[in-house]
Amino acid sequence: MGASVGFFGGAQTVTGSCFLLDIRGTKILIDCGMFQGLDHDKNYQKFPFNPEEVSYLLLTHAHIDHCGRIPLLVKEGFKGDIICTKPTAQIAKIMLLDAAKVMKEHYKTLYRKAIRKGKELPPPPLYDTYDVIKSFCHFRMLVYYDTPVLLKEDIKITFRNAGHILGSAFIEIEDLKENKKLVFSGDLGNKDKPIIKQPELPKDADFVFMETTYGDRNHKSFEESKKELLEAIVETFDRGGNVLIPSFALERAQEILFILREFYEEGKLPKCHVFLDSPLAIKATQIFKDNPEFYDEETFEIFVHEDPFDFPYLEFTEDVEESKTINNFKSNAIIIAGNGTVSGGRILHHLKNNLWRPECSLVFVGFQPKGTLGRNIVNGAKKVHLFGEEIPVKAKVYTINGFSSHADQSELLHWLSSFPKVKTLHLIHGEPEKMEVFEKVVREKLGNKIEKILMPSYGEVLELY
Repeated sequence: MGASVGFFGGAQTVTGSCFLLDIRGTKILIDCGMFQGLDHDKNYQKFPFNPEEVSYLLLTHAHIDHCGRIPLLVKEGFKGDIICTKPTAQIAKIMLLDAAKVMKEHYKTLYRKAIRKGKELPPPPLYDTYDVIKSFCHFRMLVYYDTPVLLKEDIKITFRNAGHILGSAFIEIEDLKENKKLVFSGDLGNKDKPIIKQPELPKDADFVFMETTYGDRNHKSFEESKKELLEAIVETFDRGGNVLIPSFALERAQEILFILREFYEEGKLPKCHVFLDSPLAIKATQIFKDNPEFYDEETFEIFVHEDPFDFPYLEFTEDVEESKTINNFKSNAIIIAGNGTVSGGRILHHLKNNLWRPECSLVFVGFQPKGTLGRNIVNGAKKVHLFGEEIPVKAKVYTINGFSSHADQSELLHWLSSFPKVKTLHLIHGEPEKMEVFEKVVREKLGNKIEKILMPSYGEVLELY
């Protein structure tokens, strides 16, 4: 008996990452993420495996599509160890507490509507705050980059810097008995980004499981994207409007603050009010400040002298009443609020107040999965429904993809080209059409290095050796 892997999320989709590796009966889960967008209903299905039989959960990073079902896993019987870096553990805990709160509020809203209309009641939240806190005791092992750990005498793991978000990793798993190595990429980072260190390059592997979120395209350069953002801000203020930036609380919000501080210090940012209107993003920013050892050299040098994420125009709005007062600002305000896909959070209230105003701008700085309101707006929706009202989309819509924390096609190829030879490349965490583009490019550019390329589907279990 050798090894097999089951694809129970992140298979031909960009959310819900969850892969079950079985090495001679030792079951190791790599990520346990929440499904979003069109795949949301899969969150309510039973796990296609027995959580009680899983000994380890290796967590690549703390985005909710990689960690969001951990409390559910524990609720359904997982008793093993969660292994990750220190920042990943810190961030995952605040992300999961927030997820429980959001699900509870969403359930209350749906419940009231169902009662009012005499319809079938919605399913209860996947988990509550108690379930989240209960899961924290499973974060038993915090690891450092490039430091091997023996899970058993014949299974070794090593976390390497993926350069995606603070504490993110790709994971090497070595079967010492069979002399086989597997690499799970997690999400790989965009190497031009500020704040955290550049992604490491892998050395060798027999089996590679690789994300393909942007496998079909290359990003604009980071500098180009900064220029686009500044132009969007200046043009919007010239029209007498506000700039709305739907942002993921983790990494993207901190990057935008970092960039706006740069603009301010260079004298490029017009006088304005900048609101970070997200309690979760505010907590995440504090975690960033607590982990400067993960910064790149440039950001660390700034940190020695000043706060890289602060400047005079910036205001943190934690409570709801503070958030409501932002609506009094009709111009020269930059509002950064969650969530990043416009599928919930305080950004919806700001859209209701600004989306119909042609002088305002809506700036997307992150990937919008299929089935989300953000994707619909990017695709040209003329009207959207918010809080029971139909709101026309009159604000100018910008999509700036150079801020992505995901590697683009060229960077994915660069990372993959570091392997001297790969027996099987499994393309994961991507939409099928993007995978197909990436597969074609890999065959053209690296065909001599890759023996076989697979695009596993959800629920598929493959024997590796």
